[in-house]
Amino acid sequence: MLRATNAKVAWDPSKKRWQVQIHFGLEVIKRALQKVEQNASEDVLRNGAIQTAKDEGYDLQAEQVVIESSVPTS
Repeated sequence: MLRATNAKVAWDPSKKRWQVQIHFGLEVIKRALQKVEQNASEDVLRNGAIQTAKDEGYDLQAEQVVIESSVPTS
């Protein structure tokens, strides 16, 4: 399994869902976090990013995940 450099989780207001960006060197993989509520906790978002990275074949540690906004505005 490849080690991801880092990841960012952010609310996408146009699609009304959380999106995770997994960074591996210059490569960026963008995936939606399915079935995650808009007001989800940072732990839920962080775990979603880690699981998404794992599904894509990357190892990602919790301290490498940045939550851009845990309380998005409507």
